[in-house]
Amino acid sequence: MPAQSELVGRWDIVSWEQAYDDGRIQYPLGEDLEGFLRYTTDGEMTIMITSRDRPVFTSGGQWDADDEELAGAYRSMLAYAGRYDIDGDVVVHHVELSLFPNWKGGQQRRRFVFRKDGALALEARLETGTPQARTARLVWCRHGAWGTHER
Repeated sequence: MPAQSELVGRWDIVSWEQAYDDGRIQYPLGEDLEGFLRYTTDGEMTIMITSRDRPVFTSGGQWDADDEELAGAYRSMLAYAGRYDIDGDVVVHHVELSLFPNWKGGQQRRRFVFRKDGALALEARLETGTPQARTARLVWCRHGAWGTHER
């Protein structure tokens, strides 16, 4: 069984895809991403992923830009943080803060696999039993090892 110490550190995003049961593949933030996932030794976690080509605001600042730019910023980023623990081959993220407010106070469960190339793959089933049923797959590499991993 994997130990918590194997997860500890900073992981940079390589890819994020959602494979629908009907065969569709979607890339929620596009195929060109930047971001990281960090696990600490004391059980804290942070995840931030963005589209690499996020436009800067032209209509105002972070609080007074127009609604279209604010919505675009939300649609081009995933961010949450909290504590984590391990349950077999599943890492459980206990969400304390999230860009998506519905996740606050909840859990995000991700099956994890350490690939032979050293990458970390996280996987979650979403909306099982609905027409939108899918598997989210995120691949991460250790910080500094960028470019050595395949999607």
